[in-house]
Amino acid sequence: MRPHATLTLALMVALTGHMTLAQDAETPLDAAGFEARTTGKTITYSAGGLPYGIEQYLPGRKVLWAFTQSECKTGTWAQEGDEICFDYQDENGKQCWHFFDTKDGLKAQFMGDGGASEPLISLQESETPLNCPGPDIGV
Repeated sequence: MRPHATLTLALMVALTGHMTLAQDAETPLDAAGFEARTTGKTITYSAGGLPYGIEQYLPGRKVLWAFTQSECKTGTWAQEGDEICFDYQDENGKQCWHFFDTKDGLKAQFMGDGGASEPLISLQESETPLNCPGPDIGV
């Protein structure tokens, strides 16, 4: 094989690998992937580099959510189309997101309002339960 052909082949392999990673990062997690990635974890999210809220992912597709410095809300999640939708049974109705497992952590893009809001990025993940002071303490 000529050196030029070898270089071209190596470059094509490198670009194909890079494109696959980029495509994978742009594919939202489905229910099975999201469940495997989150169940048993408490994840702190940021928006624009500032703390936004914390969610504990419980078995049976149940969640416990709190904005920073606010009361916890219990809810459930389910896949609808290619979105993961959360229902806290409050005045906001269902909240649907695309979740991406990236090298920087879990990224969540809100799909309401045309998905135009800034994505949430996971800052910290732990197995420690969410601390929920207030009238509905615990799970």
